[in-house]
Amino acid sequence: MLRTHTCGELRREHAGVQVRLAGWLQHRRDFGGVLFIVLRDRYGEVQVTFRPENKELFDLAYTLRGQDVIGVMGTVVMRPPDAINPRMATGEIEVVAEELKIFSRSDVPPFPIEDEITAMEDTRLKYRYLDLRRPM
Repeated sequence: MLRTHTCGELRREHAGVQVRLAGWLQHRRDFGGVLFIVLRDRYGEVQVTFRPENKELFDLAYTLRGQDVIGVMGTVVMRPPDAINPRMATGEIEVVAEELKIFSRSDVPPFPIEDEITAMEDTRLKYRYLDLRRPM
């Protein structure tokens, strides 16, 4: 699955466009049977939605863990006005998943891949390849 767009470039102009994305799973949330993930690559983040209507896809997405490397094909849709996230550059849209490919499962990282971390410097140096992936 080759990507057609990067995670950070999607905007409202892309609504209705079918896209293929690849990246790391940053966060996963389950809200009332709908699964939301934040997919991240070096260019940004985008929210991907998995709906229970496609049970096989939903069940596969439910097995995902943080930092798994995945590819997603889906359609860009506008978020409802009450779900817009002004803290994300892509906060006006989300991708409704139609296909999911797991490229690599991740072990539990030694520290969160986030802006602010509390890991000791020697741990960050030992796992420098992970520390460099932090969004900063």
